[in-house]
Amino acid sequence: MYGRSVQILSLLFLALGLLILVSTFANGGGALSLGTLLGIAFIAVGLARLYLSGIFRGGRGGSDG
Repeated sequence: MYGRSVQILSLLFLALGLLILVSTFANGGGALSLGTLLGIAFIAVGLARLYLSGIFRGGRGGSDG
């Protein structure tokens, strides 16, 4: 259960980061605007959490109990 919740939260981070990037660029934000930097940061955190949970390494990730 814990491993699955980590993966779901990681996917939410990825989705939020993408939404921030899309919103920033749609409203005329540049490459170094705050929205771009935050979007990239959220995507990086989401990918890092997925990697550490083992989803990219073929592992189950986390201990479910």
